[in-house]
Amino acid sequence: MGQFNVYEGIIEGLQEAVAYKQGDLSKGKVSVKKVPVPDFRAEDVIRTRRELNLTQSGLASVIGVSARTVEAWEAGRNEPSGAAKRLLYLLDGDHSLLNRLNAVK
Repeated sequence: MGQFNVYEGIIEGLQEAVAYKQGDLSKGKVSVKKVPVPDFRAEDVIRTRRELNLTQSGLASVIGVSARTVEAWEAGRNEPSGAAKRLLYLLDGDHSLLNRLNAVK
């Protein structure tokens, strides 16, 4: 095995980073770590909505579901699943996302 040249390794890495930043996706690797999203029960949905200072209709609009869906979550008749659960999880952890999601309208 040949000797590794630190300088050349750094230069090569920087060149790959620049190429990736310029759109050459073949020069970079992306790792995705699967993170399980915790369940959101009625009290969690209510708490998150209130912390965001939203009505049921407002939360529904941000997440992309109907107001009746949010009402059912909060009444405990249904639980969020899939993308809705992930969005609630993200909003619960970072309230600033609300501004970005509202800007999409």
